[in-house]
Formats: sequence, C-alpha cells, structure tokens
Amino acid sequence: MFKPYSNDDDVLNIQGDALTVSNGTARIVLNGTLELTQDQRGLKAALALKEALDTIVATLQSQANLPAKIKDEPDAKPGVVQNPFQ
Repeated sequence: MFKPYSNDDDVLNIQGDALTVSNGTARIVLNGTLELTQDQRGLKAALALKEALDTIVATLQSQANLPAKIKDEPDAKPGVVQNPFQ
C-alpha cells in the first residue's frame, strides 16, 4: 500500500513503468507519460492513478498544520569560480 509522505523509498508504478509516483517525506514526484486509452487497460490505469491521488489528497487534508509552502533546501552560497580560459 502506498502511504504518501511516509518515506523516501516507495515508488508506485502505473501501467508498467509508464508513470511512476515517487514517495518522499516532503514531496511526491510524478514522472512519465500515461496514456489513458478507452479500454479496460486505460480504465485500470485511470483507477490506479485516481487511488494514488485520492490517498495523497486525503493525507494532505488530514494535516492540521499544513504550511502554505514547504521550506526548500537552502541554496548553496554562490561562489566565484575563476575562468579557466583567461
């Protein structure tokens, strides 16, 4: 069972590996191209995607102190790099 935001390891594959839903403790990443064809295969893929998104939405809605925006990793301070061509 896919538990959103529970770890950084789980990956849910939909329609083989056409679409991957990668779990994370701060964000969930969707990658790929999913074709929802008008047949049983397309219905199965659409239902899998809906179940994943419904679970993600329910998890977010259940958090009482959901921030407006997560704090991203701080950018590394820009340094000066000497031009090797000078």
